[in-house]
Amino acid sequence: MVTGIETLKGRNLLSLADLDPSEILSLLELATQIKAGKVKPRCPQVLGLLFTKASTRTRVSFSVGMYRLGGQVIDLRPDATQVGRGEPLEDTARVLDRYLDVLAIRTYEQQDLVTFAQHTAIPVINALTDSEHPCQILADLLTLQETFGRLSGLTLTYLGDGNNVAHSLLLGCALVGINVRVATPPDYRPLPEFVEQAKTLAKDRSSVLITADPLEAVAGAHALYTDVWASMGQEDLASNRIPIFQPYQVNQSLLAKAEAEAIVLHCLPAHRGEEITTDVLEGSQSRVWDQAENRLHTQQALLASLLGAQIN
Repeated sequence: MVTGIETLKGRNLLSLADLDPSEILSLLELATQIKAGKVKPRCPQVLGLLFTKASTRTRVSFSVGMYRLGGQVIDLRPDATQVGRGEPLEDTARVLDRYLDVLAIRTYEQQDLVTFAQHTAIPVINALTDSEHPCQILADLLTLQETFGRLSGLTLTYLGDGNNVAHSLLLGCALVGINVRVATPPDYRPLPEFVEQAKTLAKDRSSVLITADPLEAVAGAHALYTDVWASMGQEDLASNRIPIFQPYQVNQSLLAKAEAEAIVLHCLPAHRGEEITTDVLEGSQSRVWDQAENRLHTQQALLASLLGAQIN
């Protein structure tokens, strides 16, 4: 029986900072046991997916995860609901609260997520906003734990755009004692409020480094992590960003500066030849496909915990 997640029942996950270190570790333990087939949580309830951004891994992993828990999923596409016609978010939230048991939202503004949480009693999950991507980082932490058998004391380096993934990595790594380094061009650093929050959360457990020097960032790292250089909604900026971000490409030369046993992570989709080379993405040190699979297991654990599933 997994313990330590009872406190999550009925709560929201809008940010990784909504969890404490013990709750994250308990979620990872539950995900590990689900993945190994040692436990089979049951919660025959209904998950709503309200996604205004395109999605492959998040949509499929949440859907399959809920089905495996014995529940159902309703895909609330904006073009098929009144949200797409301008219905106020608080009105939609109040109604969905009476139909659903849990709601996962993938959207642009973090404030939209907050609005839903303020007008519902059911758990609301951040399935990605422009500010954060907490569910992705739970899968990343599980992948690191599987690879190294620990989290505390590891060093993870993120290279590229200081985006939502970088923000959540800062928070997640700080909470579990991973030294986190973020290397970006000077004008593309993560927002200062996330950096300061990470430093506060890290306390004396780990360190936080923000730098423009990719070589400084990767030296001795256990994991190199990257993401696309232009996030959803920024596609028109992609070509202009390539020369700016080229020094931060995860390639064999940069990987050689990390620890010998270092792994490579990418939240996908990947633009091969831009933020990461094909040989590294497909190489022996890549854990990208395990990382993608772990979205399913960590999201099952999260749903089971928020819904108070029976876990035997």
